[in-house]
Amino acid sequence: MSSARPQTESAASRSDYDRILALIPEGARVLDLGCGNGRLLQRLTLEKHVDGCGIELEEENVIRCVEQGLSVYQGDADEGLSEYPDHAFDFVILNQTLQVLGRPREVLHEILRVGRYAVVGFPNFGHWSVRLSLLLRGRMPKVSGLPHEWYETPNVHLCTVLDFVDLCRRDDIVVLHEEYLFGERWKPLSDGGGRANLLARSGLFVISRR
Repeated sequence: MSSARPQTESAASRSDYDRILALIPEGARVLDLGCGNGRLLQRLTLEKHVDGCGIELEEENVIRCVEQGLSVYQGDADEGLSEYPDHAFDFVILNQTLQVLGRPREVLHEILRVGRYAVVGFPNFGHWSVRLSLLLRGRMPKVSGLPHEWYETPNVHLCTVLDFVDLCRRDDIVVLHEEYLFGERWKPLSDGGGRANLLARSGLFVISRR
């Protein structure tokens, strides 16, 4: 069965939270897809007063979310969001989850059906450290974006920022905002991921339909 489970929390992925909070307007209707332990959703609720809910595959994480008073139910993002009508949310968040999905392309279209906008964040597997590790060692890399052994990794669709931008172009998805994690700092760019594809550890995008 495919999974909507994000990777183990890292300093890089948790620095996403501040950036995502800056992108979500006060009081927005928000769905956090693959919400993990609910830390992002909790911050959005407390700091941005969003009308928020989440979907998470792992039962233990769902229990932790409910114990925090969050509206989260157990489900698999790959199975679709058919229970939600069009534009049920202002924003759908898909953070550190895209790469673990079995059907990422279909899920992207679904989140843009139920949400007016989507915030999508993922590790960049085109980063120079990943390329260098594979070139020199001749084995699947184990770096910050790929910390697992190949037989244990939850990642099923490794994606570079250029791959993502190209898919958006193919599927007529508009990239409204893009920023990238260089070292420990996030920087907004508008180069379509060109320079970032080599140097950025992660990418964060706001997308919508035309």
